[in-house]
Amino acid sequence: MTIRWKIIEPEASEKIKKLSLELNNLNPFLTELLIRRNIETLEQAKSFFRPNLNETHDPFLFKDMEKAVNRLNLAIQNREKILIYGDYDVDGTTSVALVYSYLSQFYDNLGYYIPDRYAEGYGISFKGIDYAEENDFSLIIALDCGVKAIDKIKYANKKNIDFIICDHHEPGETIPDAVAVLDAKRKDCNYPFKELSGCGVGYKFMQAWSSQNNHNPTVLSSYLDLLAISICADIVPIIDENRIFVYHGLKLLNSSPRKGIEALISTSGIKHQNILSTHNIVFHFAPRINAAGRLKSGNKAVELLISSTIETANDLGAQINKLNSDRKTHDKNITQEALRKIESDENFSQRKTTVVYDESWSKGIIGIVASRLIETHYRPTIVLTESNGKATGSARSIDGFNLYSAIESCSHLLEQFGGHAHAAGLTLKIENINSFSELFDKVVSESISDELLIPQIYIDQEINLTDINEKFMRILNQFEPFGPGNMRPTFMSKNLLCKENPLVLKEDHLKMIVFQENNPDVEFSCIGFNMSVFADQLTPGAPFSMAFKIEENIWRNETKLQLNIIDIKFD
Repeated sequence: MTIRWKIIEPEASEKIKKLSLELNNLNPFLTELLIRRNIETLEQAKSFFRPNLNETHDPFLFKDMEKAVNRLNLAIQNREKILIYGDYDVDGTTSVALVYSYLSQFYDNLGYYIPDRYAEGYGISFKGIDYAEENDFSLIIALDCGVKAIDKIKYANKKNIDFIICDHHEPGETIPDAVAVLDAKRKDCNYPFKELSGCGVGYKFMQAWSSQNNHNPTVLSSYLDLLAISICADIVPIIDENRIFVYHGLKLLNSSPRKGIEALISTSGIKHQNILSTHNIVFHFAPRINAAGRLKSGNKAVELLISSTIETANDLGAQINKLNSDRKTHDKNITQEALRKIESDENFSQRKTTVVYDESWSKGIIGIVASRLIETHYRPTIVLTESNGKATGSARSIDGFNLYSAIESCSHLLEQFGGHAHAAGLTLKIENINSFSELFDKVVSESISDELLIPQIYIDQEINLTDINEKFMRILNQFEPFGPGNMRPTFMSKNLLCKENPLVLKEDHLKMIVFQENNPDVEFSCIGFNMSVFADQLTPGAPFSMAFKIEENIWRNETKLQLNIIDIKFD
């Protein structure tokens, strides 16, 4: 697949020079990276490199926050049963684990509920409300869902069950008639940061409640590890408050991981000498936590995260790891089936979108499959399956295209939908699949450029290999935590040569040593995952350019700099 390289425009040299001097002659490459992150003063740099929990926003800036706190206080005062309700994904289960565990330290008349993906679907369900009624819960705190659950809240109100909604998804035209709806994306909400995770909104609710009740703030901050996992797994921007939360959450994960996290570390095979990072959360923790809700019940994930003994945690961790292995098998098989469907569709090449349906596919896997299909056919993608007599689907977008808006334009053909610009879920009648597919492709085709349909990588800077050393890496490491809004920088070097023929490792990985024509004494080991396609062209003496990220490779307690190959272009 052809990939476009987009080199980001350089910052003004005078601006770089000025900030570099303020930062004790910081390397100009690193200084430019700071300026790109809107850091232009010494004070801003201090806040960036040393995120401070005291710099988070006042939770009472949320619309309805006072109502939410007052209703929770009333429930506790009257000894009401409170149900903590969350979605079955990582954000939802970490939200429930955080709010349930924290409140349990002050109040014991609590329960929690995770809807079944297959029987109930996403978000608040009628079945969940019936469960609350049958078990005498009079207050439900909904986390990572609820902002569009108009009919569900009406149903609950008739049963005298109150809702406090903590959500971060885009609201519809009407806000549910709940006691309080905490969502920074509400048009009438003045909260300054709009990109919290669902767990983040739950955390801010607990922060406000703690503040009003004069609880020690360090007790709540001991749950930042769960919040960090939700932020990384939900792919929300790691800027502003999220950066502060993830920074301190990672410290907890590395210094004193809770029992459930210890079990995840053990089952995921993370080496003990490695420092846990956002990468570990996204690629090791999140798939396992998600696997519980994808194949069985999200309750397993909550049980793991709130485990009080290592024995219980290890048992649950082993169960969840098995589910994750099963998920990988399903994922691979369904992806192959979907690709065969695409390749047999004679009209596919004329489309700007991918929409595939099979009634036998697992509802819990189709979101992953949508992402996999984009790796082969780069276009907005929706994968549908049958659930409870309807077609239900997961949608994934490509860089720079607002998927949610395109789906919204087809809303008259849908039963329900929700999500973000990059990912969404939807439900429709099976007989409407063809009409929806055609209209969705028409809407996308009219609004997407041909250029957007070619994957693109952004190059932060062109550098020479001689610019890379341990000091450079030591400061670059302080840019962590990396994630959307603060991605690990991608560099480019030209006139590179292989020292010898590259090795092709198992699973089509590429390993080689490179140097630059003008300085053969400086060389770096490189790894290219799934890049064996370049092996035959990478012969000694054949110059090429390479886009890469700089990382540290730990092997037998020795740390060396390594270049992680993103793409190669031959000169």
